[in-house]
Amino acid sequence: MKKLLALLLAVMMVLSVSSAFAAGKVMLYSSMQEAQLQAIEKAFEAKYPDIDMEYYYAGGGKLVTKMTTEAEGDGQIACDLVWLGDPSDYEAFKANGWLLPYVSPETDHIAKEYMDAEGYYTAGRLVTMGIAWNIGLVDEADAPKTWNDLLDPKWNNQIIMTDPSQASTTKYWMAAMMQSEKYGEAYFEALKANGVELESGTTATHNRVADSSYMVGICLDYVSANLIAEGSPIQFHYTTDDVITMTSPIAMIKGCANEENGKILMDFILSKEGQEVLVENNLVSVRDDVEMQVDTSAIAAVNMVVDYNDLGANLQNYLDNFNKIFNK
Repeated sequence: MKKLLALLLAVMMVLSVSSAFAAGKVMLYSSMQEAQLQAIEKAFEAKYPDIDMEYYYAGGGKLVTKMTTEAEGDGQIACDLVWLGDPSDYEAFKANGWLLPYVSPETDHIAKEYMDAEGYYTAGRLVTMGIAWNIGLVDEADAPKTWNDLLDPKWNNQIIMTDPSQASTTKYWMAAMMQSEKYGEAYFEALKANGVELESGTTATHNRVADSSYMVGICLDYVSANLIAEGSPIQFHYTTDDVITMTSPIAMIKGCANEENGKILMDFILSKEGQEVLVENNLVSVRDDVEMQVDTSAIAAVNMVVDYNDLGANLQNYLDNFNKIFNK
């Protein structure tokens, strides 16, 4: 009887501590599309009604600048969690001492390859770059199927992509291509010669394809899927080789104001429930127990090999080289 009472008291103490933390607010910085952030916010606050989830949404480049300004100002980044598209950004965050190690219990269903070995960040979704086209201007059979197809003169002045300095996902794609012996700077010189145009934001890039301003675009799977679901006249496919997938990590901020609530939100995002919310909103889950229409194993089979250490060390050099080519 005494053991039973002790067990009940222990359970009550755990519940009491948990409920004490499950109140207040939590702040997330993210470059993910606002519709998906709103879906996460709604589901999270339904489960934790005493926690007010706030988020700041902007492109990856702008968010990194914001974090840098805050860190150099009063020494503290003003969010509890950060969730960007480019995994190489997080190596810089680690080196700067901005991150708080945290390994969520939800990572039991997430491949170790999607997690930082030291526990500083974990993939929150999979994001893949591919090619989108306007279905009123381009037949599916004629749509570019590889990165090199975009160099065909028939696409001259008809290609749009996001400026890598403004979007972390496009920055990662650009750096991976720069790193590759198969592509490198020569590829971007040829792409520039074929009249590719730069757009300032990811959503705007996709909209320029949808509104027939450009025939094709270097685009993201989930943003394209959002527009397709809304009835926009675009289609999207992954390239037939050298697919570039990003793990879009989520991480805790060192010294954050709402650490425990940050952990609760991170656990929720990585949980089966949270990942199913993402899948319902056209994103690709990192968990092995979530059903999806996307065949992630097929994508992985043709993924480009990327040297993450090189990206972490040379990302700015790649961006500088890109800017020189595009006279920025």
